[in-house]
Amino acid sequence: MRYFKRRRGGTSAGLDDDDPMSGVANLFDIGLVFIVGLIIILFTAYNLQGLFSEKTEMTIMKISKNKELEIITKKGKKIKALKVSKEKAQGRGERLGIAYRLEDGTMVYVPE
Repeated sequence: MRYFKRRRGGTSAGLDDDDPMSGVANLFDIGLVFIVGLIIILFTAYNLQGLFSEKTEMTIMKISKNKELEIITKKGKKIKALKVSKEKAQGRGERLGIAYRLEDGTMVYVPE
């Protein structure tokens, strides 16, 4: 019965199990897969797939902890970020319309 005989020479299967770095490498690979999966989930949860498309236009309003407002607009390939300050503007202008805030918190702009 040659199946039950020991092999002589060659590499033994037990040497790979003694390497402690093989476990660390596997943990690193699992971490990378987890991070990529988390990024994909966040992009789909916040509907940010349009950031990579050239045809989409989007506007994001971001308020920081110190109450500063930042408006991020994307038109085609161009992305602009504007910071809104609390300073009053000076100069002449024309009235464009009226904005109303509804009970649910949404705002409606009515042009004149």
